[in-house]
Amino acid sequence: MDINATFIGQIIVFLILLWFIYKVVTPMLAGPIGERQKRITDGLAAAEKGQKDLEEARGRVDALVRESRERARSVEDQAARRATELVEAAKQNAQAEGARIVETARVEVGNEAQRVRDALAREAGTLVVKAASQLLGREVDAKAHAQLLDQLANDIARG
Repeated sequence: MDINATFIGQIIVFLILLWFIYKVVTPMLAGPIGERQKRITDGLAAAEKGQKDLEEARGRVDALVRESRERARSVEDQAARRATELVEAAKQNAQAEGARIVETARVEVGNEAQRVRDALAREAGTLVVKAASQLLGREVDAKAHAQLLDQLANDIARG
């Protein structure tokens, strides 16, 4: 195999081309490739961080949901207790009001009974006066007088 000048020239041009590619082209390609690798790496790291954040957020949401349910149960329990208290208070007020109404009715009945007694006494007085005037209009006789008084008492008793 004969090595001649053309072959040596090709080797020199090839070596210069390799040196040019190494010094000029490789850095030009390495920069964007490196940036792309960095972006991919950053994107993967951000995705992993996003997954972790998502899991943490789900945990916080679950905790908030549990806490909200507990608060809701607590509010429901308080509302039920308050409703029971209000019902009991209303019952007590109704019983007190009923007792007051009954007492007022008793007083009114007593007053009405007294008014009726007074009216009967006035009417009896009127009847006595009428009877006396009838007696005086007739002859005064002890026997007739007693008879009239008995009749007057019977009239009052019958009502």
